[in-house]
Amino acid sequence: MRRIDRPRPLAWQVFRGSDALRDGLLTPDQLRGDNWTSLGYNAFADSRLDHDHELSCRGLALDLPERACFAGPSAAYLHGVPHAASPATGCTSSSRPAPGSTSKQAVVHRMQLDGADVGTHRGYPVTSPLRTCWDLALWLDLVPAVTIIDALLHAKLVSGEELSELARARWGRHGAAKAAKAFGLADGRAESPPESRLRVGLVRNGVPQPELQFPVAVTGGRLLHPDLAWPDYRVAVEYDGEWHDAPDQFHLDRRRLNLLVGEGWIVLHVTSRRLRTDFPAVVREVKTALRSRGWRP
Repeated sequence: MRRIDRPRPLAWQVFRGSDALRDGLLTPDQLRGDNWTSLGYNAFADSRLDHDHELSCRGLALDLPERACFAGPSAAYLHGVPHAASPATGCTSSSRPAPGSTSKQAVVHRMQLDGADVGTHRGYPVTSPLRTCWDLALWLDLVPAVTIIDALLHAKLVSGEELSELARARWGRHGAAKAAKAFGLADGRAESPPESRLRVGLVRNGVPQPELQFPVAVTGGRLLHPDLAWPDYRVAVEYDGEWHDAPDQFHLDRRRLNLLVGEGWIVLHVTSRRLRTDFPAVVREVKTALRSRGWRP
């Protein structure tokens, strides 16, 4: 097998391509080789590094303007929400792109930021979690915004009270109504993005707001916590992701179902496939179950 050499100063690093060429560490042909991953913005990385969204942010950070910071989905990712952005997602920042950067690599927003809106996290200049929630609500469609805000709430990086106060304080500004709607739907008790999408989709289609992880006492003194519940009607919905197909998990799920049914609950299961491809039927089934227990829209 041919030995692949990388100059020691560049091994496992993110660097400017122009610097590597100027310093004689690489030739143009070598820079285009398999040893390096182009991140755009004149930035390259050792191809052995995981190409996640943070790697893209590291590339942009090499030439991030002084008054710029990461914002929106990129800020949420850096704050610890992995589903907020992917390697293919353009980094979001709050200033002009660096010279030579492309619109495919960075999404740039010009905005006024207060001192409390910006900080440093893991070495990156980022918007605060609270400001990040505001930007997510304004920049993204409702459902993806809520799924990320749910995760920030779940991690206790922001609180529902802070979101409500922010919505009140900024009422009348551009986008305030959209932000208030997203904040009103957000819930930190959600345990996964699909659960968030399921909940928001149901509510937007006329289903009453459910309780999340509601404690239900069952035989033997156990407490079960269905994903979504309407306690007044004893109706629950469980989201079954792909991992629920594992044999051991299947038996545990059926045991949970039996215990809940034994306490007089109607339990509906929604699979990941139905969430993606058959959601109108899911809405009808949930409404039918609620109506059977006395719910009147």
